[in-house]
Amino acid sequence: MPVSHDLCQDLNYTKDQIQQKRSENPRLDSLLQQYSQLDAKVVDAEKPSSAALPADVLETLKKKRLLIKDEIVDHMQSEP
Repeated sequence: MPVSHDLCQDLNYTKDQIQQKRSENPRLDSLLQQYSQLDAKVVDAEKPSSAALPADVLETLKKKRLLIKDEIVDHMQSEP
């Protein structure tokens, strides 16, 4: 069963740390929203009960999610 990615665990930051940075950085806030939406689409597409997306479309969504995650890491590691 597909599960949503936990960014706090993946990035090794607490929710409070992410919220603090997010409140100070509008671009990071936007990226986190985009990541959440894409992650939900991927998880939904991977469910056995969903209408199957073509493999290349699913792969593209996953790659886009990863690119956003990389940008989130960059923003989290940058100084305020």
